[in-house]
Amino acid sequence: MTPIRACLITASLAAAGVAQAQTAAKPAPSPSGAPGETSLTWNGITLYGIVDIGLQYQTHGVPISDYFPAGTESIIQKNSNHSVTAVTPNNWSQSRIGLSGNEPIAGDWSGVFRLETFFNPQSGDLSDALKSQVLNNGRALTAQSTNVDSSVAGQLFAGAAYAGFSSKTLGTFTFGRHVTPLADGIAKYDPMSASQAFSLIGFSGTAAGGGDTEDRRLDQSVKYTAKYNLVHLGALYQFNGASGGANTAVQATVGADFGGLSVDAYYAKKKGAVATAPLSAAQVQGLPALCNPAPTVPPTPPNPNGAQCYSSSNSLASTISDNTTVAIMGLYSLPTLKLFAGYEHIKFANPDSPLSPGALTIGGYQLAYVNNDAYAINKILKVFWGGLKYTVVPDFDLVAAFYGYKQDNFSAKSCSDTSKSSCSGTESAFSIVGDYRMSKRFDAYIGTFYTGVKDGLANGFLNKSTVTTTAGVRFRF
Repeated sequence: MTPIRACLITASLAAAGVAQAQTAAKPAPSPSGAPGETSLTWNGITLYGIVDIGLQYQTHGVPISDYFPAGTESIIQKNSNHSVTAVTPNNWSQSRIGLSGNEPIAGDWSGVFRLETFFNPQSGDLSDALKSQVLNNGRALTAQSTNVDSSVAGQLFAGAAYAGFSSKTLGTFTFGRHVTPLADGIAKYDPMSASQAFSLIGFSGTAAGGGDTEDRRLDQSVKYTAKYNLVHLGALYQFNGASGGANTAVQATVGADFGGLSVDAYYAKKKGAVATAPLSAAQVQGLPALCNPAPTVPPTPPNPNGAQCYSSSNSLASTISDNTTVAIMGLYSLPTLKLFAGYEHIKFANPDSPLSPGALTIGGYQLAYVNNDAYAINKILKVFWGGLKYTVVPDFDLVAAFYGYKQDNFSAKSCSDTSKSSCSGTESAFSIVGDYRMSKRFDAYIGTFYTGVKDGLANGFLNKSTVTTTAGVRFRF
C-alpha cells in the first residue's frame, strides 16, 4: 500500500467514525488554523479540508503546471510571454485535507497534533513546486511552463506535521514541521489572506519565508505560541540534525491587541537559506561531468554528499544565503471594515557555512549547482503593503490591496536599470476581489490582479507586467 493511499484510507476511516458516533460527546472546538466546522470531530480528532478551483485569464504568462501549488504564475515572472487561459487550483486558499487532534491530559493541558496534505484539484496531484522546476530543466525561457520555488515540494504532509502540548494559560509547544510565526503574520495581516491568485506576498513566499520561500515552513522545528490578556507571543527554532549553527533558523514575535487594533513585530534569522531554479541547457549538458569519475588506482574518494551522478529529473540550481528579517504588521477592525498594513526589511548575505554540490533540499531534490557568493555586497529588500476588507452586506466582502518591493543596489558599481539583477529595482502590485458566501461552507469569488517590475527586478524578463483575472469557488469543511 502506498503512503498516499494509506493517508486517504485513514481519512476515510476518521470520517466513518464521525458518522457512526451517534452518542459521542460534544465535539471539541475546531483547532487553531483549521478551516472547517466541528461536525467532523470525534473523540477530539478532527477531519477538515478545502477544495478551491477556478478559471483564470492572464495577459502574460506561461502554460499551467499540474504540480505547482498555484497552477499558474499569477504575478509577472521572467518567463511570462503570452496570454493564458486555464482551470487553476488554490486561488483563494490552498486545497488541503488534514487531521488534527486535542486530547485533555491534566489540568488545562492537552496533547495536540496536526497532519496536513496539500493537493492540486485540477490534476489530482500532490502540490510540488520543485517538481514544476525540474520539469523545466534545460528549457529556454520562451519554452517553459509554470515553475516557481516554494516550501511545498511534494511532501505527503506539506502543510504541517507536528505534535506537542497546549495550555490555555501557558501556551502551545509543538515539535515537527511548522508554518513559521512570520508566515502566520503574513496570513493574518495580508488583506488578501496570503491568497496565491490575488496577493504578491501570498503567491511569492519571499516575505513569508524571510527572504526565501522554502523557509515559509520549517522541518525539524520547535514552535511556541501564547496569548496573555492583550499580549501575544511566538517563537520558533529550527534544528539542523547535527552540530553547529549551519542550516538553523530562529524566529520571534511579540504583539498586542488594543480594542480594534492588533499589531505584531517579528524577527527572523535563517542560516543557509536555499532558493532553487531550473537548470539551464548548458547546466543539463554539464551534469555528466559532475559525476564521480570511473574507478582509479588508487581509488578516487567518493562525493562527500553521497551523489554518484546527477539526474536532470531530480536536480536543480540554487543560491544560498544567510537571511535576517525584521517586520511590523497591523490590523484595525471596525464593524464592517478592516484596514491592513505591513512592512518588512530583509537582508541577504553570503552564507557563513556554504553548501556543496550534491546537498539535498526539501522534498529530496538535489542541488547540482550551488552559488554561495551571490551577495558579496548584502542585498536589502523592503516589502510593504496595505489594504482593506469591506463587508458590503453580511454575505459579501469586497477586498482591495496594494503591494510593493524595493530592492537596493547590491552591485559593485551602482546601477538602477535592467542591466543586472543586482541593480536597484521595484515591483508593484494591485488587486481587488469580491467574495460571496453562498452558504456556511461554500463561497464564490472573482478578482483582478496587476503586477509590474522595473529596473533590477526586471532583469532578463520577457515582459514587464501582467494582469491576472480569476473567478472560482471554494468548499470548506
